[in-house]
Amino acid sequence: MATARDLLQQAKSSIVEVGVDEAAQRLGRAAFLDVREPDEYEQGALPDAVHVPRGNLEFQVEGRLPDKSAPVVVYCAGGARSALAAKTLGDLGYTDVVSLTGGFNKWKDEGKPWSTPRTLTADQRNRYQRHLLLPEVGDKGQQKLLDSKVLLLGAGGLGSPAALYLAAAGVGTLGIIDMDVVDESNLQRQILHNMDRVGERKVDSAKKTLTALNPDVDVATYDVRLGADNVLDVIDGYDLIVDGTDNFPTRYLVNDASLLKRIPVVHGSIFRFEGQVTVFDPYNGPCYRCLIPEPPPAELAPSCAEAGVLGVLPGIVGSIQALEAVKMLLGLGDPLVGRLLSYDALEESFRTFKVRRDPQCPACGENAGEIVIAEYDDLCMPHTR
Repeated sequence: MATARDLLQQAKSSIVEVGVDEAAQRLGRAAFLDVREPDEYEQGALPDAVHVPRGNLEFQVEGRLPDKSAPVVVYCAGGARSALAAKTLGDLGYTDVVSLTGGFNKWKDEGKPWSTPRTLTADQRNRYQRHLLLPEVGDKGQQKLLDSKVLLLGAGGLGSPAALYLAAAGVGTLGIIDMDVVDESNLQRQILHNMDRVGERKVDSAKKTLTALNPDVDVATYDVRLGADNVLDVIDGYDLIVDGTDNFPTRYLVNDASLLKRIPVVHGSIFRFEGQVTVFDPYNGPCYRCLIPEPPPAELAPSCAEAGVLGVLPGIVGSIQALEAVKMLLGLGDPLVGRLLSYDALEESFRTFKVRRDPQCPACGENAGEIVIAEYDDLCMPHTR
């Protein structure tokens, strides 16, 4: 029966081992795979190392290192576990794998570059475990979410589900702007609030709900009217805007300000049984003025208070907005840039329409003049959803 020493010798006879100097020459050209335990990794690691503990290697490495032809340098503390791991990678079809002789200890002793990696706490690893299992997110993606700042325009029908899911996902800073109070008629769809909060400022109610859901999240509140005098200051520093407004003056105002600040906007709108979502990524796709150059007459744009809205509808549309926001923050998939997603609740159908940048757009077109932040209240009266 083979001993552990026998298995190690067999592994070493079938792999390539390199010393510290040769491994250092591969920095920037090869992926460095750290197969130590989490507590070892947290004390120090090579620059940009991919961490997959040896015990999880067979089940996780293909998601973390999908290109099996790319060069890989495997290391552990002293070189034994990395040798076994290198053999396993070869068995899995990786074609250019070497093991670091002497491991991290020798690397560190010889003065090669290393650092203490930023890691999630034990509570965070438990909270975001399902994210961490996704190779497309993982530790780095979750840390990026925790570092992200998203501004929600409105704590109403669309802002409620979007805020809840973004907070649950671990977006580190959520800004919420709303100058309204909680009304009993809101509770049919605005799920951030409840009966005990009727009469409270919406931003205060929203903050209570979100911080109770996830203490990792810092909720910044703006109990003000968004206007030309403050929009640039309010949106400054945010990575993304989730637009849950329902009036044309604010949409045009936000569009122009986001172009100036180059902040993407995840736009959502609802009406009766229908909803729409798109993403305005400044100068990489169309802007709101490309989509709707001029607002319709006020009589053709009734509010939900006038036309009604199915209470579940904003939950669906706002959730899609949250999903698009996470995709934009993490660079995942194909966000709705240049596409308008339309949802019909009665048909239970989705349709996608292409939206192209207008070369003649007065805001983002080729010959567009200087963007001037101005009030647009004369376009139509604002509504509350």
